[in-house]
Amino acid sequence: MLKEKIVGILAEARKTGWVMEPQAKSILREAGLPVPDFTWARDEGEAAEFAREKGFPLAAKVVSPAIVHKSDAGGVAVNIGSEDQLRDVMARFSRMEGFAGAVVEPMAAGMELIVGGKMDHQFGPVVLFGVGGTSVEIYQDTVIRMAPLKESDADSMIRSLKGKKLLLGYRGQPPVALEKLKKLLVDFSRLLMDMEGLVESIDLNPVMCSDTACLVADARIMLPPP
Repeated sequence: MLKEKIVGILAEARKTGWVMEPQAKSILREAGLPVPDFTWARDEGEAAEFAREKGFPLAAKVVSPAIVHKSDAGGVAVNIGSEDQLRDVMARFSRMEGFAGAVVEPMAAGMELIVGGKMDHQFGPVVLFGVGGTSVEIYQDTVIRMAPLKESDADSMIRSLKGKKLLLGYRGQPPVALEKLKKLLVDFSRLLMDMEGLVESIDLNPVMCSDTACLVADARIMLPPP
């Protein structure tokens, strides 16, 4: 059953037809999924205050109801190394259509993965998992399972990828945090089941997985048409 806060966020997002990153990450956090420490900075001052608390390097992503695909619009900045650089990024974002601030968060390390969910008209909620980031459309290394997932399903999805060696440990590199990754997949599938009828799709891209943690670095939730 969805928490009242999640229901409220979804109801508010109906005005735009999709849930922007800060609210999407709030939903994930309420559902127990791992997201980085972040702030929704409305201006340069709020961004700089967060930077002084957390340190560098940082990532910043524009928040705007008019910008669904932030990377395509130039609304993503990574490896920000100083307060001056952060202020320049915020100033550039502020000139974009519908500017409502930026998500600012520490840079996350690890392999870029994608976790997605869609309400299929025939099969109901389905979960997609694979190699993520901006290269997801190039490699097309993904697997799909019906929700909800069990841990054995999550393990099968990991081992079905062509690039599974990169996750399981390759040429002396440690494996990613497999138990945390499997828990993320299972918990995400349960959230997807709870949101059936309320959302059209959920994209967690990228999910950054290292040998110690898996974090949802970006998230977008699309709502069904009215």
